[in-house]
Amino acid sequence: MDRKVDVACIQETRWKGSGCKFCGAKGKRYKLLWMGSEERSDGVGIFLAEKWVGSVVNVLRHSKRVLILRMVLDNGLLNILTVYAPHSGKLEEKKENFGMKCSIW
Repeated sequence: MDRKVDVACIQETRWKGSGCKFCGAKGKRYKLLWMGSEERSDGVGIFLAEKWVGSVVNVLRHSKRVLILRMVLDNGLLNILTVYAPHSGKLEEKKENFGMKCSIW
């Protein structure tokens, strides 16, 4: 079944470091852009349909938990954010630090 999804944001990835690669069968491929950590936890990623890859003007890897994709569509700029905030199982200090970092950008 073809769901016609052009963008999908994912959280809690287990990939190390950052990068991008194509996934899927030819004609139905997606470019995966990700940001992870050395501990292989708490990462984020964005799957983008191949037809939109040429519209990407910038990828901001703010931290292992924040990834921003900027695209030009017609005469406008589209920002796609994927954010993975620390959950209830994390230390209170990590949650507070994450909130402080988010407020500055």
